[in-house]
Amino acid sequence: MGSSSPLTRRNRAPPSSVSSVFLIFLCFFLYFLDLSNAQSSPVFACDVAANPSLAAFGFCNTVLKIEYRVADLVARLTLQEKIGFLVSKANGVTRLGIPTYEWWSEALHGVSYNGPGTHFASQVPGATSFPQVILTAASFNVSLFQAIGKVVSTEARAMYNVGLAGLTYWSPNVNIFRDPRWGRGQETPGEDPLLASKYASGYVKGLQETDAGDSNRLKVAACCKHYTAYDVDNWKGVERYSFNAVVTQQDMDDTYQPPFKSCVVDGNVASVMCSYNQVNGKPTCADPDLLSGVIRGEWKLNGYIVSDCDSVDVLYKNQHYTKTPAEAAAISILAGLDLNCGSFLGQHTEEAVKSGLVNEAAIDKAISNNFLTLMRLGFFDGNPKNQIYGGLGPTDVCTSANQELAADAARQGIVLLKNTGCLPLSPKSIKTLAVIGPNANVTKTMIGNYEGTPCKYTTPLQGLAGTVSTTYLPGCSNVACSVADVAGATKLAATADVTVLVIGADQSIEAESRDRVDLNLPGQQQELVIQVAKAAKGPVLLVIMSGGGFDITFAKNDPKIAGILWVGYPGEAGGIAIADIIFGRYSPSGRLPMTWYPQSYVEKVPMTIMNMRPNKSNGYPGRTYRFYTGETVYAFGDGLSYTTFSHSLVKAPSLVSLSLEENHVCRSSECQSLDAIGPHCENAVSGGGSAFEVQIKVRNGGDREGIHTVFLFTTPPAIHGSPRKHLLGFEKIRLGKMEEAVVRFKVEVCKDLSVVDEIGKRKIGLGKHLLHVGDLKHSLSIRI
Repeated sequence: MGSSSPLTRRNRAPPSSVSSVFLIFLCFFLYFLDLSNAQSSPVFACDVAANPSLAAFGFCNTVLKIEYRVADLVARLTLQEKIGFLVSKANGVTRLGIPTYEWWSEALHGVSYNGPGTHFASQVPGATSFPQVILTAASFNVSLFQAIGKVVSTEARAMYNVGLAGLTYWSPNVNIFRDPRWGRGQETPGEDPLLASKYASGYVKGLQETDAGDSNRLKVAACCKHYTAYDVDNWKGVERYSFNAVVTQQDMDDTYQPPFKSCVVDGNVASVMCSYNQVNGKPTCADPDLLSGVIRGEWKLNGYIVSDCDSVDVLYKNQHYTKTPAEAAAISILAGLDLNCGSFLGQHTEEAVKSGLVNEAAIDKAISNNFLTLMRLGFFDGNPKNQIYGGLGPTDVCTSANQELAADAARQGIVLLKNTGCLPLSPKSIKTLAVIGPNANVTKTMIGNYEGTPCKYTTPLQGLAGTVSTTYLPGCSNVACSVADVAGATKLAATADVTVLVIGADQSIEAESRDRVDLNLPGQQQELVIQVAKAAKGPVLLVIMSGGGFDITFAKNDPKIAGILWVGYPGEAGGIAIADIIFGRYSPSGRLPMTWYPQSYVEKVPMTIMNMRPNKSNGYPGRTYRFYTGETVYAFGDGLSYTTFSHSLVKAPSLVSLSLEENHVCRSSECQSLDAIGPHCENAVSGGGSAFEVQIKVRNGGDREGIHTVFLFTTPPAIHGSPRKHLLGFEKIRLGKMEEAVVRFKVEVCKDLSVVDEIGKRKIGLGKHLLHVGDLKHSLSIRI
């Protein structure tokens, strides 16, 4: 412009102040430049190039075995220095060339800014934000779980190399989504132990495994949490800090523990995090049976056990489990805790040693597990730029390939719940598309919690508008709106060829420390949907963005609502994926990883009852598809496609005979079940071996390509409170139109067909087992 506005003239600095303003600006610039430079290098120990004297230390000698190096380091530390390595902000030891290290970083579905170990800056302003875990789990694609983990660890290493991230990530969350009200269900792989176990080990492998293939080396260190039976955050005044989860041994071994076991045994995870809650009266972080006994003893953890943040403080202050802080520190360390997220052990462990509550050897053991993990990460191997991932940097974050994987993960997870034939939409036949709803143009809502700054966002509105002409109205100011703009929304829908309603939840409804109290759509969203459906000129599509399910029976039964999609929290590229599904560029293949219950369920079932199995004597209906037999809005595994798939049995045995030893008790008395271990299991199949194969022919009978998840379920004999149905395996396949393929499942007789009895022992039921694949059923008899 040729002349300054009055405002501009008023804000000009007087000539005499220009030099002082410049000097202040220069000082700030130099300060931030210095800060940027300070953060441009990774944190590591044994910098022999900068301090050659460090080469004399055994723990810096990369030729020695890691165990020797750890022992050498521990032997050089004073008690006070050792205690400094029991906490998440581990104090450095300058005389040994060890810098301060922050253990706490998060990578639930992308590198996160939660936790002080990671942050974003101008060098790396964002990282790829994948869908929230519950939606990725809906893909039922194990290779995808691992692929996402691999991308996340690559971006984490790249950020570490420029001083913006750590090497230890407290992810994934593998708790069972037991109750639909749980605010953190969104972080989990769902309600099924097998799916959760497959996700756990797959994502952990993606994070941890190095390209060199050395199982004793780590790309980054993962951590499976929250151990164990943790799934109440804050429900009607019951908080996780004081909640005592009363769990039967049967439910513990059958439901709550399998994902953690898979993390350690199958995924070789570097860490397990104990939770805030008590289990059967004992804080998990102070229970030697759960920590030393199971994680390290039975499962053979190769790594460290960390507390949830301030859990040791919580068991003292909130749960009053010990009389003094020193006692809390001592019992936690003696139970098997190695690292305290927080400062409690740093403040009270020395007193515990002086009081004779714990000896120094126990501390040595704990910090040895911590150092072992850092050694496997290369932290003590000198400059990481000279190591395997030293070449990674900012250009390896938010690559086009990584962002496309985020979009594809959302496409694979989105679940089509209802389709009267309207979907997919044809862009050529639509002149006006109305987009309505509080989640239609959201950004941060799409990435859920434990999020990071994404590379970029594509909202649902942007995705849809990229294909056809759209008109937009929020309809509600937010998901919890007390007043809906029904008049404006119905007016818009009345003139549109198709209306898309994008509704659901966000972190104000379901989140950490925030459980729901009902399953209704928040605020006035249900009324908005009903009125828009009544007024709409054309078909109405409902897109639900949420972690947990809702009772949307009204929409399911409304003929004006032609389609329903559940999109979870679909990540940074959610809008791309939603549009691709709606316009048929991708055929939906996601399946629900959790049951959608009616509102009546939560009105009669307290969230605090941990029992999985129903109880006829008091009317308790049980939990999850495995035990609940009541009505559902949508069931576990539900999901439609734009094509049709059929199944036929190719191969499966009808009889499995177990050969018992001569003196086995079941030779002389009638037994309902056998122990799921022993010689009879090792030679369970004709011709020798412990497994048989089930072969299913799958045919795509439609006129387009599709991706299909094949589920193999079993219904075991009704013994030991066995599940009504149980997932044995799943495979995801892509088939062209009219194409067919054979899917093979390997079934380990005593492992896969066994159930957990009342005292936590696995038993193989004798009698009829029913195998299910879709509508196909096959009877299998197990005899002796």
